[in-house]
Amino acid sequence: MADEHEATDAFKNRCTNAARTLESCISYFIERVSLDESNEDRKDNTPDIWLCEGPRTPDVVVSLSNLYSVRPWEPRLGFSFIDGISLVHLPKLPLPWPTEAVGRLDRSENLPELVWLRIAGPIEVDAVAATVTVYQAQSDDAASVLQ
Repeated sequence: MADEHEATDAFKNRCTNAARTLESCISYFIERVSLDESNEDRKDNTPDIWLCEGPRTPDVVVSLSNLYSVRPWEPRLGFSFIDGISLVHLPKLPLPWPTEAVGRLDRSENLPELVWLRIAGPIEVDAVAATVTVYQAQSDDAASVLQ
C-alpha cells in the first residue's frame, strides 16, 4: 500500500506530465470541443478538447471529468488556433493555490486536489476538474512501424 505522501504526489505528477505534453501544443488548433451535459449533476459533465496541428504530428485529446467549474465557450466555431495553453495542479488545503487561481473556487477542507486547464485563442477554454486525461496519438513515424 502506498503511503499518503506518494498518493498526493501521484495526482500532482499526473498533472505535471499532462502539462508537459500540452506545452508542445502551442502551435496546434482546437479541432473540436464537446461537453457532455447529459447528467443533471454538473460535476458529471465531461468536456473533451481535440487538438491537432497537421497530418504529420500526433493529435492530442484532453478529457476532464468531475468538473467543478467551466467558463462558457462557443464550441461550434470550427478550427481555432491556440495562443496559449496551461494545465495547473491545484492542491488541497492547507497548501496554497497559485496566485492566479485564488478566488477561482470557494476552498474548503472537502475540496479535493484539482486541475485547472486554460486554453487561450478565439475559443477560450477555462475549466477546473478533479480528473484529467491527456491522450496523444502516435506520430506518423511510430505508427508506420509494424509492432
